[in-house]
Amino acid sequence: MGIRTIVSLPDPVLRRKARPVTRFDSTLQTLIEDMIETMRVAPGVGLAAPQVNISQRLIVVEYAEHEDDEDTEEKPVKKKLYVMLNPEIIKASEETVPGVEGCLSVPGVVGEVERFSMIQVKGLNRHGKPMKVKVEGWLARIFQHEIDHLNGVVFPDRATRVWKPESDEIEDLV
Repeated sequence: MGIRTIVSLPDPVLRRKARPVTRFDSTLQTLIEDMIETMRVAPGVGLAAPQVNISQRLIVVEYAEHEDDEDTEEKPVKKKLYVMLNPEIIKASEETVPGVEGCLSVPGVVGEVERFSMIQVKGLNRHGKPMKVKVEGWLARIFQHEIDHLNGVVFPDRATRVWKPESDEIEDLV
């Protein structure tokens, strides 16, 4: 396992539509492990393969839906790790919500982005088996942000406004 370099704009890989994953071999498993480690060290809550200069449809997401609850000091929050290949949003709520996002590939700025409050995503797990998840709230935002990367879209493309954050604003951003 190793930590990969995260590419930043204007790197062209971030603007390319990523190719579907078709081979589920040891090279893919190494990439997945490297992406998980890279995301954790960065630190981030999600990472898409194009962000580590690999134009494939692969995302990793790790987040605990109740991380911000006040009771968490007594009991540690268990984060859930998602590894999804060829993800596709198959259902979305009508309701959208604004939220502040940042990105490991767009350092130094954040932006307000409108996202669906709930989505259902289908794809494949790391072994090529079909999987489906229904996510809402901040987790739905993370999935939409990472799937955007697979389509060559970065958050400033969707933001209603972008700004340089104060230091206390940058925790827990996508």
